[in-house]
Amino acid sequence: MVGIARIMGLDIGDSRIGVALSDPLGLLASPLTIISRADEPAAIAKLVDIIREKEIVKVIAGLPLNMDGSRGNQAEKTDIFVTALGRYIQVPIEYRDERLSTINARELIQGVRKTYRGTRYDAAAAALILQSYLDETSPRKGLPEEPQSL
Repeated sequence: MVGIARIMGLDIGDSRIGVALSDPLGLLASPLTIISRADEPAAIAKLVDIIREKEIVKVIAGLPLNMDGSRGNQAEKTDIFVTALGRYIQVPIEYRDERLSTINARELIQGVRKTYRGTRYDAAAAALILQSYLDETSPRKGLPEEPQSL
């Protein structure tokens, strides 16, 4: 059996953090939860608990760059939070460009059942950030698709 090697994705906003996890094979990202940032030490503690409980081996944090690719105020706020989180965990943290991830998450959810329409998009945005990373780093990247049986 293949060991569990889950990766966590984060969409870090001013008031909420969207959290997503990969499957054990590192192929598919799924939204997990949303954590409030009203109490930042408590938010970090919750993330540390998830990292330990789910045996996370890497964290991918969305970095909200400006549309021209430069770092703005929001990217600096994210960097401060990620640095604080990094003091409490032993797994590597990598940044991933997250421009438009929340907008894309909203568009994806628009066609989903009504029960999802009232929910926050942060966890879905975290899943999109993580899925982008998984797709780019997959060992299957560049391999031909498996034939479909008829």
